[in-house]
Amino acid sequence: MSEENHDASSQSTFRDSIVTVDEQGKRIWLFPKKPKGRFYNRRKIVGWTLLAILFGVPLIKINGSPLFLFHVIKREFILFGVHFWPQDSYLFAIAMISLLVGIVLFTTVYGRFWCGWTCPQTVFLEVLFRPIEYLIDGDRNAQMKLKAAAWNFDKIWKRLLKNSIFILLSVLIANALLAWVIGVDELLQIISEPISKHSGGFIAIVALSGFLFFIYSWFREQVCSIICPYGRLQGVLLDRSSIVVSYDYLRGEPRGKAKQREQGDCIDCNSCVDVCPAGIDIRNGTQLECINCTACIDACDAVMDKVKKPRGLIRYASEKNIAEGLPFKISPRIIAYTGLLIGLLIFLSVLLFGRSDVETTILRTSGLLYQDQPNNEISNLYNAKLINKSTSPIKVELRPLNKGARIQMVKGEINIPKSSIYQDVFFVYIDRDSLNEHTNEIKIGVYANEKRMETVDISFIGDKP
Repeated sequence: MSEENHDASSQSTFRDSIVTVDEQGKRIWLFPKKPKGRFYNRRKIVGWTLLAILFGVPLIKINGSPLFLFHVIKREFILFGVHFWPQDSYLFAIAMISLLVGIVLFTTVYGRFWCGWTCPQTVFLEVLFRPIEYLIDGDRNAQMKLKAAAWNFDKIWKRLLKNSIFILLSVLIANALLAWVIGVDELLQIISEPISKHSGGFIAIVALSGFLFFIYSWFREQVCSIICPYGRLQGVLLDRSSIVVSYDYLRGEPRGKAKQREQGDCIDCNSCVDVCPAGIDIRNGTQLECINCTACIDACDAVMDKVKKPRGLIRYASEKNIAEGLPFKISPRIIAYTGLLIGLLIFLSVLLFGRSDVETTILRTSGLLYQDQPNNEISNLYNAKLINKSTSPIKVELRPLNKGARIQMVKGEINIPKSSIYQDVFFVYIDRDSLNEHTNEIKIGVYANEKRMETVDISFIGDKP
């Protein structure tokens, strides 16, 4: 944060614009101090774990298929090695409802915990890009001095080195993200083979890398306060019982220097403001830009240790906890949200793990009536489409479950490769004497490895004797 904006932001209690834009509408560049402390150490552990998942999971395969894949263009989705098809869209709808309820639940209870600890924007910026910047440009004061300096040799080589590393990181992240979408094998083809063979994939990598470089080299915290809608939903989702990063104003006010014992515990050192990556003053309450990253907690705790006062002047707490001095309690609304979320997750799990490996669609061939056959039989012609949702080849057999019916496949045996769609045409033959109506219901059993996977009802047309 600029020095001019520092004093103003620390004294303001109300703003009608974000802190990174001045009165003329120009960008105010932030220079947050390098954080350190117990929460920062924990966030680094979480961040590096998530990065290991990002780069490592696409390499994991089950029966030759990725553990996860979200190939939108090919409409190919894999979760935990299980393939999902457009026919499984109802599962996607249930998953989205569960996600929405989960967002409401976690925000209502824990505020923007997601933003400060697990959001990719925060993880990439605070675990990868900012540490590189601190290493090359120095801490807050050194960065401010370097920005104001003329373009001399020292500034030029530092800018070139930092941005070169930022570009490299952006390319690596872009490739990792694409590996989740198109798979490692296809990504390796794009990288290793001539550009002319994979121009679309090459353009996607370059475009995504450029976008990431722009975000983390320049746009940064603006993503959270301008683009991401989650921060703006705080006013709707948060209430007085939500756990957020809070300043204990009852204990801290009125502010004063450490030697002024009649004052509150806040010594007005502005350490919490200097370290904030969003540029806000947490002492003014919950604000749009705050992502609950806990940097201010670590900074304040360090100051409290130095002045020999209890930690927790800034801490995780609800506004109700602060105002009334009450411990956190689980409210009926939290119980209701939790119950609904657990119910949806259980229902979704049952659908996922109880889903059949084979899905069959059988339709009578349009434009054709029944055919008279020898031996007093009548036949109907059908089109069958079978989907193998498993990661192994399957041999399928269609068997009529009605007495006096038999099936003749046009192609012969049904052998479906893994994660594939198989289409065939077949005849159903029925003894004329077994027909009861002009249109009769026939049940077809779909068997795989001698186990009935599902039963399909079809209509059979024929004249009664």
